[in-house]
Amino acid sequence: MTSGQDATPGRGVVITGAGSGIGAALARKLAAGGDRLVLNDLNPAAVTAVAAQVGALAVPGDAASPDGIQTLIERARAELGAIDLFFANAGIGTGGGPEVPDEGWLRSWDVNVMSHVRAARLLVPGWLAAGRGHFVATVSAAGLLTMPGSAPYSVSKHAALAFAEWMSVSYGNRGITVQAICPQGVRTPMLEDSGPVGDLVLRPDAIDADELAEVVSAALDGGPFLILPHPEVAEYYAHRAGDPDRWLRGMRRAQVQIDALSTGELLEPEVG
Repeated sequence: MTSGQDATPGRGVVITGAGSGIGAALARKLAAGGDRLVLNDLNPAAVTAVAAQVGALAVPGDAASPDGIQTLIERARAELGAIDLFFANAGIGTGGGPEVPDEGWLRSWDVNVMSHVRAARLLVPGWLAAGRGHFVATVSAAGLLTMPGSAPYSVSKHAALAFAEWMSVSYGNRGITVQAICPQGVRTPMLEDSGPVGDLVLRPDAIDADELAEVVSAALDGGPFLILPHPEVAEYYAHRAGDPDRWLRGMRRAQVQIDALSTGELLEPEVG
């Protein structure tokens, strides 16, 4: 019989945005599998409650800020010894288009992109020295396709995917695994706030966050770059690449339906 001292400890895992939704579901799933967790969220009460449920350390704070991510990673290393797996999961959904004030665009960029960059800046040197590391970015299908009605979200999620792809290309041969989670609708507070776009595009095929966590957990060992809890997203992505104009026409038709839901008026589809 193996003693407690001889048992192999679980992975040291950090999850940002872990106070609710996807992050909390990932925490529950990984903790149940024996991983050792440090959880972060802007909401101290929420992340502390999740941490208490799963036996993790809560480090509340803004993981998008340079000071916040520095504090999180220092606390995590002190708690875990090493960070084996980092989930860059925190994100915000800002609706609107170019009329959104600069503050909205910059905050979307900071949380959805620069939080990943700042985390990688601190993690990658140690991972390269050790010859191993694992970075998982929560991107969304909006990073592969787009999200009608939400330019800051779509644009920043495209950039998050591009950064994850660059990381994989640059460090994949040096022991660092990089993956991007790209779901469509997930039943989280963000979906509840998505309005007519969510009603039309996301809600019909939405899955529970715990279901997504099961898919992600199963994909971690194999290391596919794209983790697609909604498999049909791969087909949409292929259509987009194979015939961009046809795909854009289809998305314009979807926008017409969204406009009709928003205004109560029937609009003619755009042709072309």
